[in-house]
Amino acid sequence: MNNVLLIDDEEKIRSLLKRIITLEGYTVFEAETLKIAKNILDRESIDVVLCDVKLPDGNGVDFVKNIKPFYPSAEIILLTAYGNIPDGVQAMKNGAFDYIIKGDDNDKIIPLLNRAIEKVQLQKRIQQLEHQVGKQFRFEDILGESPLIQEAINLAKKVAPTDATVLLLGETGTGKEVFAQAIHNASKRMHNAFMALNCSAFTKELLESEIFGHKAGAFTGATKDKKGLIEEANNGTLFLDEIGEMPVELQSKLLRVLETNEFIKVGDTKSTKVNVRFIAATNRDLQVDVNEGKFREDLFYRLNVFSITLPALRERKKDIPILAKYFVEFFANKLNKKIQIITKDFLERLQNHNWKGNIRELKNIIERACILENSDQLTISSLPLELQTLNLKLQTLSAFDLASVEKLHIQRVLNHTKGNKTEAARLLNIGLTTLYRKIEEYKIISQS
Repeated sequence: MNNVLLIDDEEKIRSLLKRIITLEGYTVFEAETLKIAKNILDRESIDVVLCDVKLPDGNGVDFVKNIKPFYPSAEIILLTAYGNIPDGVQAMKNGAFDYIIKGDDNDKIIPLLNRAIEKVQLQKRIQQLEHQVGKQFRFEDILGESPLIQEAINLAKKVAPTDATVLLLGETGTGKEVFAQAIHNASKRMHNAFMALNCSAFTKELLESEIFGHKAGAFTGATKDKKGLIEEANNGTLFLDEIGEMPVELQSKLLRVLETNEFIKVGDTKSTKVNVRFIAATNRDLQVDVNEGKFREDLFYRLNVFSITLPALRERKKDIPILAKYFVEFFANKLNKKIQIITKDFLERLQNHNWKGNIRELKNIIERACILENSDQLTISSLPLELQTLNLKLQTLSAFDLASVEKLHIQRVLNHTKGNKTEAARLLNIGLTTLYRKIEEYKIISQS
């Protein structure tokens, strides 16, 4: 579901707009000040901001300029009781999606909001496609010598040449999309399209349109026919990640495709025939969801023709040195760093970590270490604070000692990013608001 942030100090206006917007199927967050709004933006994934121009702690036009660099994917619509041309021009220059007058333009809010949401979803689609470009994984690219990962690879190799539907199971970050691509690239469909979609990234309506496509006029904003990913993947493979998050209403439509190789676009009256291989993935226990009525039993059995469970990284710690070496070489080359040595203590810290984020978490930590390291080796000091202090008796350290280590680490990251706080927050894996609070708390001076 798309999230909308409503910023207005007048409670009656907020209540009215919230009721109107909620009826359109959006989730609405409210803020009466810019300070509260910043906290919500840092905490929630906001798609569109509806912001009053005159607020107790600032001006909406300036607010657009201040937050747009930190939340570039969010579209901002400014609302004002007294519109003027200079403010409107400046608002658009600052990155606002639009600037409208409250009261006179109330009938424009929902169509405008729909257009803003459509733009946000288009940007997400572009990012998703960019993420897919150039990444063509094969079984040879899957690293690991532990029995569990080798068993998963062997199973995948056996099913790859067939057209059987595959269900990939495992925690987030275990490499399910890598396996899906490897299966596709070892199949007879390898020269045709591989399309991937995360089912948790869209509302029900948008997910239906993304998968099945739509006809012009099917809903507000549908100005032309659009192919869905099923049609785009014809004669190829469609990978549906987080399949457990698919709304029950759409599960029946997916089941029809699996059973008949036909589907109906949103707003269409005739069916379209396709030849698509499906690979699905989830980190949920679908059998439990079936028992609880959250997932269709018939769809579960259709998807679960051939299941492969990918092991968590903590279950294959023998592979951590292999993975670490690969990521270090990759990022050192990408960043033009001369890192040639991984110290024993560095690897021991990695192998003792629990890795709740699995390979994805390991990759992020190695990238950050390579960015920060200026020598030819990675040591314990190259790691984030929580890994540096792993297995140490933290109770012997005073609050001042820990604060000093944290301050020094934040300072190093800010120096590396030349004061770019958005990038620093990403590398530190903390929210931007948290970073600003730490900078103020420790009185850190960063270069602009």
